[in-house]
Amino acid sequence: MTNTLNAASGGCLCGAVRFVVNGPVSAFHLCHCDRCRHSTGSAFAANLFTVPDAITWEQGEDQIKRFELPTAKHWTRQFCATCGSGLPYVNRSGKFLVVPAGSLDGDPAVTPDDRIFWSERPHWVDAVEESPTFDRYPTR
Repeated sequence: MTNTLNAASGGCLCGAVRFVVNGPVSAFHLCHCDRCRHSTGSAFAANLFTVPDAITWEQGEDQIKRFELPTAKHWTRQFCATCGSGLPYVNRSGKFLVVPAGSLDGDPAVTPDDRIFWSERPHWVDAVEESPTFDRYPTR
């Protein structure tokens, strides 16, 4: 695996926003905090951290909305105003570009470093590895 995003393209679900990321990955966290779970509607947020200038917006930058939770020191989210897909953002301190891994096209070839806020995970996360897998919807 690599620790750099090389011309990693991505965008939102509706296609209004497109970007390319080129930069070193300093961290890849799977975050189970309640804020990340609520904002993604899932068990965790998968975020890659790189340098702020690593992104080139190809289209739709005017479609991006930003939400900073007033009660949080660090939590932020950027998303497409049309479809709500999570998008990269520079964190509040300006030190990192945070890239939601799911916003990238294909596999970024970077593996997570850790799972943070593990004690806040929902109980069903522990059963994920033992769950059956299917390539499509199961026929039941």
